[in-house]
Amino acid sequence: MTTFLTDTRETVAPRRGSKDGLLPPLLVALTMVTGLVDAFSYLVLGHVFVANQTGNVVFFAFALAGVGGFSATASVAAIGCFALGALGAGRLGRFLAGRRELLLGVTAGIQAIIVAETVTMTALTPIPIPAGLRYALIASLSLTMGAQNATARKLAVPDLTTTVLTLTITGIAADGPIAGATGARAARRLISVAAMFVGALVGALLVLRVHIVYPLVIALVILAVVAVVAVAQAGNPRTSA
Repeated sequence: MTTFLTDTRETVAPRRGSKDGLLPPLLVALTMVTGLVDAFSYLVLGHVFVANQTGNVVFFAFALAGVGGFSATASVAAIGCFALGALGAGRLGRFLAGRRELLLGVTAGIQAIIVAETVTMTALTPIPIPAGLRYALIASLSLTMGAQNATARKLAVPDLTTTVLTLTITGIAADGPIAGATGARAARRLISVAAMFVGALVGALLVLRVHIVYPLVIALVILAVVAVVAVAQAGNPRTSA
């Protein structure tokens, strides 16, 4: 129990001087962003994810098989733009090598700018969304999530990839006491799963019961906060060291 509580604290409120600084809670926040935007994309833009590319590969196969409700074009667009976003963030990561907080702050800032544009487009468009705007939203959001995933990969904070939970859930089971292991980082893994679940739940409720734009608005606010905090930490000699 002591280990679990320590892991929880180090994930949501790290001590000063901890190895990853404030990166863990910021990445947890970005994991919630993933849930929000994937809820929006799946429910509003058709059966397509902008963050979960495993799902898009499967949806692409469904579309090719002739299953109704799935679009091969939308899946390919999401996968391709996600890859472009990851490419851009990969180059940025090499340029800012060794400056982890600044890398996260710059990436989140760029994401916030793009998501702000999607908020404007969504707020001003009629419902249902026209096909052209639908693909513009898929492309824009996939770019942001590709950049986020590549940045999280570069930061390499254990169990906080922000967009993928398969290995996280595997770790909860395979590394738990029932499997004869120590259960290390179980709290962090559970927090990551919970963050995406909450983001998806809130996003779905807002789309279905309030207005389709609100999941993107909340995602924008989170991204802006992450960008500001990360850049501020990068400018602090104590934390950046």
